[in-house]
Amino acid sequence: MRTVITLVALAHGTSHFFQLALAPLFPLIKDDLGVSYAALGFAATLFFAVSALLQPIAGFVVDRYGGRTVLIGGIGLQALGALVAAMAGSYAQLVAAAVIIGIGNSVFHPADFSILNSRVEKARLGHAYSAHGIAGSLGYAAAPVFTGTIGAFFGWHVALFAAAGVGLAVFALLLANAGRLQAAEVRSAEGRIPVGAGVLLTAPVVMCFLYFAIYAAGFGGLQSFSVAAMTELYAVPTALASSALTTYMVGSACGIFAGGFLASRTERHDVVAASGLAAGTMIFVLVGMSIFPGGALPLVLAVAGLCVGATGPSRDMIVRASTPAGATGRVYGFVYSGLDVGQLSTPVFFGWLMDSGLPQGVFYGICGFTALAIFTVLQLPGRKKGSGPFFATAGKEKGS
Repeated sequence: MRTVITLVALAHGTSHFFQLALAPLFPLIKDDLGVSYAALGFAATLFFAVSALLQPIAGFVVDRYGGRTVLIGGIGLQALGALVAAMAGSYAQLVAAAVIIGIGNSVFHPADFSILNSRVEKARLGHAYSAHGIAGSLGYAAAPVFTGTIGAFFGWHVALFAAAGVGLAVFALLLANAGRLQAAEVRSAEGRIPVGAGVLLTAPVVMCFLYFAIYAAGFGGLQSFSVAAMTELYAVPTALASSALTTYMVGSACGIFAGGFLASRTERHDVVAASGLAAGTMIFVLVGMSIFPGGALPLVLAVAGLCVGATGPSRDMIVRASTPAGATGRVYGFVYSGLDVGQLSTPVFFGWLMDSGLPQGVFYGICGFTALAIFTVLQLPGRKKGSGPFFATAGKEKGS
């Protein structure tokens, strides 16, 4: 069981690594290819658009065929996309690479949670969710240091070749342990696998989707342009700004660990999520106001990451409580596609802020979207049973 959790967590961390591998290299790519930040933001938007469109479909595929092959294939596609990006000599090739990586990224949440919910006993699911979330944050944390440092010394092409090597290594490891990732078939209380999409229209599922989308709209700005914004707003080197983004992700991982204990001791997961997001919002406002010395940015963002990360386990408990038996893939695929929808909706906007000489606007924008996410999550009380359907009723809900 520990091996299953470790393998799935590693795959999730690798997917997050690839989501953030390119953004720290934007200043180098911008000068080399002669493109604007807005154009690079469009490439990021396309990545998340492809992932968002395909993630619900991946959920249905996972429910029908299992998560093992889908998961391994996703890692392979991300490694391939990184190779294409590494060899890119034009903006068009970079966009093509973003599409390939986006296709690979679409599979992870439905495949991951399908395998975990099937292979891990209920008493240890909290630990499994925590490991899954921590690995994702560590993947984010590793990417800016890894590609940013290699890019600074050897160029962005070499950095992306190295990133592709990471993906290929994980792909080989998962392939060698494929037998451990075979998920058992999960059936509903009626003894059959649900085949309809009606489950996606229940109120808790729809509200979870909206929360993810709004939260991710702000996180997309942090992920794609916070490094560039800090270098201009605080006049700090790219390496220091990248390390600040890394410490945010490390802080987030620590927050997820602490949040796992917090989630196990409360049923008001909505209050936990809202409180953590509110604290993070206040810090982003202060960063945008430039009240901190540049050298303090890594510590400041680490605290912000700690606050926001603590909301993760409570968030996953809300989603799990809304998921009927046998529908894990499609519910997680739909709900977590909100992350992609949010992240695809704002990179061009944040890139425009940078091109307009408004780096502080990046942090104010992050703050605004995070504040909206607080309002949304407060409409989703942390309880054991979800509310009624928006448009249709889709069977009994699973208890938390």
